[in-house]
Amino acid sequence: MATRPVNSAYNVAPPDSLAVRLAGRQRREMYRRFVAAAAVVPGDAILDVGVTSDRSYDSSNYLEAWHPHKADIVAAGIDDAAFLETLYPGVRFVAASGLALPFADRTFDVVHCSAVIEHVGSFERQCVLIAECCRVARRAVFMTTPNRWFPIEFHTVLPLVHWLPKPAFRALMRASGRAFFADEANLNLMTANELITAAAPVSGFTTEVSTVSLMGWPSNLLLAMRRRA
Repeated sequence: MATRPVNSAYNVAPPDSLAVRLAGRQRREMYRRFVAAAAVVPGDAILDVGVTSDRSYDSSNYLEAWHPHKADIVAAGIDDAAFLETLYPGVRFVAASGLALPFADRTFDVVHCSAVIEHVGSFERQCVLIAECCRVARRAVFMTTPNRWFPIEFHTVLPLVHWLPKPAFRALMRASGRAFFADEANLNLMTANELITAAAPVSGFTTEVSTVSLMGWPSNLLLAMRRRA
């Protein structure tokens, strides 16, 4: 499939900003929670859905950077992230959309998907992403996404405006010159209830949504799904 370059519109905050440093710290905790929730052990076949070609942030593609067993990882995404194979020897890159993964059922022990579901478009497409990740997972799926109810929106770095009804938020983004984020295909934030509802149609899995907090406020949602025996 054709790949696209990273869209710089997602990277509003400068790489050395406080917001990016805090995001990196949050991702360290999310990686730790992924290993624990999915009971990851050496030799587990891991699919990382939604890798990016972005190299401006140290915590971009954090799984490939921090997981010690690189050869266990297949990295899939619509960005051209083939450089990951050179940067992290052992990692294999596959150009693929999370909405139509080119793998057979239960190919991987664990599927990881971080900060992707808010960028695939409508709620129906978000449901498809979860279902596809579960389809190719033998044991567990782990997803992260920003919490819509955190006071700062991570992509625009604006306070509170994303709490407006979604049509009003998108109208405000268009009016303020942020048309990229007005498009549902580029940004569709989720609440914990929406994440649970999106996962509900997938049968054969237990589902748990937890959070990572920043300054005492849940900043990120973590969806952990385990296949029932």
